[in-house]
Amino acid sequence: MTLVQLEYIVAVDTHRNFVLASQSCFVTQPTLSMQIQKLEENLGIKIFDRSRQPVVPTEIGQQVIAQARIILNESRQLTELIKVFNNELSGELKIGVIPTVAPYLLPQIIPGFSKKYPKVQLMIWEYTTEQIIQNLKVGLLDCGILATPLEEPTLFEIPLFYESFVVYLSSSSPLMKKKEISNKDIDFDELWLLNEGHCMRNQVLNICQRKKAGESNKQFEYNTGSVETLKRMVDLNSGITILPELSLKDLSEEQISRSRRFVSPVPVREISIVTHRNFLKRGVIKALENEILEAVPKEMHEKNKRKVLDTF
Repeated sequence: MTLVQLEYIVAVDTHRNFVLASQSCFVTQPTLSMQIQKLEENLGIKIFDRSRQPVVPTEIGQQVIAQARIILNESRQLTELIKVFNNELSGELKIGVIPTVAPYLLPQIIPGFSKKYPKVQLMIWEYTTEQIIQNLKVGLLDCGILATPLEEPTLFEIPLFYESFVVYLSSSSPLMKKKEISNKDIDFDELWLLNEGHCMRNQVLNICQRKKAGESNKQFEYNTGSVETLKRMVDLNSGITILPELSLKDLSEEQISRSRRFVSPVPVREISIVTHRNFLKRGVIKALENEILEAVPKEMHEKNKRKVLDTF
């Protein structure tokens, strides 16, 4: 049994395809298949059911792969220990970021981080919360930046800051007369929402105390995954939407005049760095945490008397 063979079975489990697994390991598919077959012969079991598409692990194969992930993680910890000892930050850092955070946070931190740590290569993907969770579990991401709590026992959350939600109004909205908004003031039929799959949609529904966006009297419904599109729909049409606080910095003075804060307790979302519980690259992730905290206003670092919304 070798570490290379363990890497191969983990790759097949991750991609559920021998060709894709071989590509991710930078070997030919016959080489990968031969090494996995040797491992199966050595252990006297079948790790994968090759008769099914996509390929899936057998019952005992699932247990072997789970142990293989632990062994590989522990072996990589040796390299990590040396890097930390030598105060060396280098290599790839694969990050998943939810779309309602990425455009407002990343431009503030990437230039400074890259200048401070030139040997670290940031690889960033915009994913939904569900995609980030899955990719963290199978090792395709080193960390995620997303709204928490997630209540995922295999993941570890490092809270960063608490971002308030703000009501954004059309000029014709009757709520323009109010200085602060209560959730009871919001007419659900006037509200523009993100589409299914975005945790911020669930949080907005929680603000409005609605379990789901059903039974609506809207004549027109627009499904989008972009906060910027929600702004435009309010600007060019009518109604209201709810925005994350960091998105306000891109608004004009006229647009700012059409934004309203919520009454206390102000609804917020907790934004965290999320990793696997047995995560590697602790030094680089700590550096990323520090860079984010420097970029975000200090008043957002503490929860204070604000209400953290669930992500589901």
